[in-house]
Amino acid sequence: QVQLVESGGGLVQAGGSLRLSCAASGRAFSNYNMGWFRQAPRKEREFVAAISWSGDVTYYADSVKGRFTISRDKSNAMVYLQMNSLKPEDTAVYYCAASTVRRTLVTGERSYSTWGQGTQVTVSS
Repeated sequence: QVQLVESGGGLVQAGGSLRLSCAASGRAFSNYNMGWFRQAPRKEREFVAAISWSGDVTYYADSVKGRFTISRDKSNAMVYLQMNSLKPEDTAVYYCAASTVRRTLVTGERSYSTWGQGTQVTVSS
């Protein structure tokens, strides 16, 4: 079982950047595909980005494509989400998650078995 802890959230102006980090501990982190999700107030949690266990394949929600970049450092058991050109609609609690599905990247949260506690991102206009 892997444990996840996010950090790096904060308050930023529109057009600014933030980098979220997800520190993983526990066994076999390198075997998991990883994802980032977010949940805005009064909205359901939504998929943001995913990265394969190898780090070679990534997938993004249309709303963040071209602005966000997911990456991982397997040697240090870290996953990152670089967020550029932030918009007020990016305001949400961001969650890191580990997927139980290895063969492909998935966007449904039910395919992710382990979640971090979340980190707040607030983008002011």
